[in-house]
Amino acid sequence: MPSNLTDRTGVVFGVANKRSLAWSCAKSLDAQGMRLCLTFAGERLEAGVRKLAEELDNAIVLPCDVTQPEDIDAVFETIKEEFGHLDSVIHGTAFAKREELKGDFYHTSKEGYMLAHEVSAYSLTAIARRALPLMEGRQGSIVTLTYIGSERVVRNYNVMGIAKAALEASVRYLANDIGPMGHRVNAISAGPIRTLSASGVEGFTKILDHIAAHSPLRRNITGEEVGNTCLFLCSDMSKGITGSTIYVDSGYHIMGV
Repeated sequence: MPSNLTDRTGVVFGVANKRSLAWSCAKSLDAQGMRLCLTFAGERLEAGVRKLAEELDNAIVLPCDVTQPEDIDAVFETIKEEFGHLDSVIHGTAFAKREELKGDFYHTSKEGYMLAHEVSAYSLTAIARRALPLMEGRQGSIVTLTYIGSERVVRNYNVMGIAKAALEASVRYLANDIGPMGHRVNAISAGPIRTLSASGVEGFTKILDHIAAHSPLRRNITGEEVGNTCLFLCSDMSKGITGSTIYVDSGYHIMGV
């Protein structure tokens, strides 16, 4: 396992409930001593996220709607006051309207397209820009979460696949921009897991069954496996890795017909 992270701090965007991959990441980082800030999007999620934060060691919890620049500003102002610096950013924020996640992609509305990209892709850039001053001199790590629907057609993933493709391109451009500062940016392409966002994809259970039947490991992944990969990417053990997408999907991404 990576070295102790007790002198490091991080912020995790996108925790919704105990099944969130962002929460799996938070648990793995906390277990190695990283002090964390968790954010929640909307009052509906606040109580649940605050309850989860009680399981962590000295975490703080803040509201953040990533479509509101003032919310993102407030998060980093508080982190500056509470932590003084920042080592890691975990970006697990994603959203698309439920009606956009079924049927034919060409029916996607402009409003739905723009919203999915703002929340799921552009927010990474908006967050990174604000994180950089707090990461100065820290050799920071930024990690985001993606899915193979960015590369291949996954039925009913639709506009989220396009948004995730933009997210992965953003990882590469950000990695090039901030690499000279000593920071890294990577993505984890996780296999399907029963999360709140996944529940909006029509036919999701069939996807799980297909992965279990056809991936090299013949099973679906766990949140813990994603969390531990995030831990690796935030630790010194991955200091030579940036601009990359790491697959945690039981090997499914290598398979053809």
